[in-house]
Amino acid sequence: MKKILINLLAIIGISILLGYLFLKIYLPMYTNHGESVSVPDLSGYTYDEGVDMLDRAGLHYEVSLDSGFNTDLKTFAILKQIPEANSQVKTGKTVYITLNAKNPPMLKMPNLVNTHLKNVQDILANMGLERGDIVYVPDIATNVVLEQKYRGVDVSEGFEIPKGARIDLVVGDGLGNQILAVPNLKGMDEVDAEFLILGSSLRVGNKYYLDTDSIAPGKVLRQAPSASVQVKTGELIDLWIAKDNL
Repeated sequence: MKKILINLLAIIGISILLGYLFLKIYLPMYTNHGESVSVPDLSGYTYDEGVDMLDRAGLHYEVSLDSGFNTDLKTFAILKQIPEANSQVKTGKTVYITLNAKNPPMLKMPNLVNTHLKNVQDILANMGLERGDIVYVPDIATNVVLEQKYRGVDVSEGFEIPKGARIDLVVGDGLGNQILAVPNLKGMDEVDAEFLILGSSLRVGNKYYLDTDSIAPGKVLRQAPSASVQVKTGELIDLWIAKDNL
């Protein structure tokens, strides 16, 4: 019985030792227990830079099929990552990254004309557009959009523009209730006529170029409204100008 008892105690001791070794040594080694890394912050880095950072951290990566667009970042720069930056994960964890698209998506221009300036910012931001320069001109409406421009050209509602585009605005200054006489522009050079229009608190309207042999090229042939007509400040003045046929 003594021998049996000794053998039984030996078996129990060996079992306890093996259990201890399994739980404290083998299992942690097998599962990398206690070995974690911090996920690097990849936002703004290029694809190649981000992959290199993940490799050095011992992490895998997978590019998401979805993409976004940010005008301030380079093409294929990293926009988003899962898990988030500084998350503690096990070595070998897969990090999913979203890249900046090569070409911006196209949007349809909203109608901002006759909209108050305080509402324009929200409209543009919600569509992914930026507010550009604001030019104040004499007009009876105060802080109301009179014209919307993209790259210096008037754009109408529905015109397709890239996401992130800067939209410049022509806005009324509220001083359009003053009455003044339209200056006589006939015979003036085109540039001088435009300066006089702007200096008279008026705005340059449409310009039409006509063929003529009797007037030197670049000279104003006709205007509308006519000279001396009483108008409000901010009125549009259309010009007919002799064309240079050279």
